Amino acid sequence: MFTHRSPEDTSAALKRLAAVAADAGVTLRMDVEETRKHGLTAGPGIAVDTPVKDEVELCVVLGGDGTILRALQRYAGTSVPVFAVNFGEIGFLATVEPGDIEDGIRRALGGDFELLRLPGIVLDVPGGRSGIGGTTADPAPRAVCPGGLTAINDVAIHRKVGGRVARIAYALDGEEVGSVRCDGLVVATPAGSTGYNLANGGPVMAWGVEGFVVSFIAPHSLAARTLVVAPRDRLTIHNRSREPLDVAVDGRPACEIPPGEAIDARFVDAVGTIAQLPGSSFYRRLREKFGRLAS
Repeated sequence: MFTHRSPEDTSAALKRLAAVAADAGVTLRMDVEETRKHGLTAGPGIAVDTPVKDEVELCVVLGGDGTILRALQRYAGTSVPVFAVNFGEIGFLATVEPGDIEDGIRRALGGDFELLRLPGIVLDVPGGRSGIGGTTADPAPRAVCPGGLTAINDVAIHRKVGGRVARIAYALDGEEVGSVRCDGLVVATPAGSTGYNLANGGPVMAWGVEGFVVSFIAPHSLAARTLVVAPRDRLTIHNRSREPLDVAVDGRPACEIPPGEAIDARFVDAVGTIAQLPGSSFYRRLREKFGRLAS
């Protein structure tokens, strides 16, 4: 179980969920943080202070997209699907709304769901590769970031708060495409294309599309254009600014790209798994979530 940071919003739903779980003969595992957050004690349908582990059948989330992404990150690369009830503003990744929680959870605990595999973006800092403006003998220096960082939604690279406008160059498979003065750059998966990328004026990519999108944050150029990239093309992002650039993975700070250094991003398929009720579709989510915001 994962819930968002405001227990007053989810505690009542958690109690209803525990009752449904007990009736179904299922145990909800609550880790130390969730146990403390909700002031839980062990009882029918609930085990408290349990470590988060891979050997579970389903991960249930009560929260918005940030909490859902945290769960997808935790179970990335495993066979554990994430079933989410929306307690956020938009909840684009959620499967059911709070009013449908009991029916939705009963169906989920009974295995009445479909699996949707979501791709990701992996950040690499490989040694010995040529970078933008570099050669095999004299490669561009690389940012010092933890290896294997994976985004389910997006990677955002942006200037420091109060810092100067950034200059970011980008290349695909070693071929420089352009250099843009901007506040930053977003690399988004199809699932993440409805987030930061959409706010940048980038295209919405339907789930199931292979590839990723690159869009710019407040570009100081009339020529900067959003780019949809083929899944096997490696993207290199080079910091040509005078100051470091911040890197966030799925909205969380990850590392920096110092001036003159670079980082690589690549598309990987089937990283996370969402459990959704039969009949759900990307286009229905798009209409219901963003249509509601417009009304």
